[in-house]
Amino acid sequence: MKVLVIGSGAREHALCRSLSLDPDVTALHCAPGNAGIAEVAELHQVDAVDGAAVSALATKLGADLVVVGPEAPLVAGVADAVREAGIPVFGPSKEAARIEGSKAFAKDVMARAGVPTARSYVCTGAEEVAEALAAFGAPYVVKDDGLAAGKGVVVTDDVEVAKAHAAACERVVIEEYLDGPEVSLFAVTDGETVLPLTPAQDFKRALDGDAGPNTGGMGAYSPLPWADPQLVDEVLRTVLQPTVDEMRRRGTPFSGLLYAGLAITGRGVRVIEFNARFGDPETQVVLARLQTPLAGVLMAAATGHLADLEPLRWSDEAAVTVVVASHNYPGTPRTGDPITGLDEVAAQDAPHAYVLHAGTRREGDSVVSAGGRVLSVTATGKDLTEARERAYTAVGRIRLEGSQHRTDIAAKAAAGA
Repeated sequence: MKVLVIGSGAREHALCRSLSLDPDVTALHCAPGNAGIAEVAELHQVDAVDGAAVSALATKLGADLVVVGPEAPLVAGVADAVREAGIPVFGPSKEAARIEGSKAFAKDVMARAGVPTARSYVCTGAEEVAEALAAFGAPYVVKDDGLAAGKGVVVTDDVEVAKAHAAACERVVIEEYLDGPEVSLFAVTDGETVLPLTPAQDFKRALDGDAGPNTGGMGAYSPLPWADPQLVDEVLRTVLQPTVDEMRRRGTPFSGLLYAGLAITGRGVRVIEFNARFGDPETQVVLARLQTPLAGVLMAAATGHLADLEPLRWSDEAAVTVVVASHNYPGTPRTGDPITGLDEVAAQDAPHAYVLHAGTRREGDSVVSAGGRVLSVTATGKDLTEARERAYTAVGRIRLEGSQHRTDIAAKAAAGA
């Protein structure tokens, strides 16, 4: 099977790494990719949001399957263009991807499907915003209705900060605050059958102790020793299957990866958000534990045969991912700094720990930073404690001037807290 992966982040590196280990994958391509992905896949330059260009590349390569990683190409309709060329594609249509592209649309889907979520208002003007903020009170939750690369949400006790964020967006969704721990649950679906993956938890804030600004994610871990063993079955029954059924009823079936961001509140499970693709950095830990070859799962979803798959197999080991970010992230990041120590990780920590590239590029013989979240280190171990130790040992070998990372990823869960 020839596979083409679209994207250039750590999520796509994790996907390519898993696909490269799949014996059914005979050729692996990625566009545009990054310095790390180049080690496991052949790279091609393409505008990832240009459906015609992606479709032409897939046709030229004779791809049997195209996997669209990031949200922007999905919302732009890249998957539609590839399907029109007669090539199986893992990723929802432009219409179905609205479940991530518009928070207001997602809220409507949830309301129609009876999916539990936070009460909310959709606001377009300052007066509506002020009324909604007053109705819910602090903490204030303000979400940009459109795509914002994981940084469009503000949760604050300061009403002026909330208003300022709303003023910077064309349309916002203002919600009641949901208490309780958060869980990320991915599900592969072909539009009818829904196959949930293993849960993970990510860390959105930039600094230890969940302090600092919101980011695209600074780390993740799986499994969740504190979670109810029935959680996945409950979410499948009350959230994932009803949502997929509702999308099909609308005439816009959702095929691909449905990501549910959940809050485990005192009143039960509530959906915080939906995404239309694998999440970063949770993908890194979920795929680290998946033992079933990945290509067959993605192809079954793309071709409508998910119900024919055998149950997924999972490792009993734990996985932890720690993100290394550029100086000043999540503000305007500094780029172009050399990254060293990557060979040391490969030589001394593999196979239990490895680096997945995100914002990197190659300059001659060197790898340099090229984005905010530069790379992530993923490690496995017999439990979260061992996985954490291995991850942070590997992070300690990597040198990037001015870089930052959290030191408390999975610490509470490992300690049984």
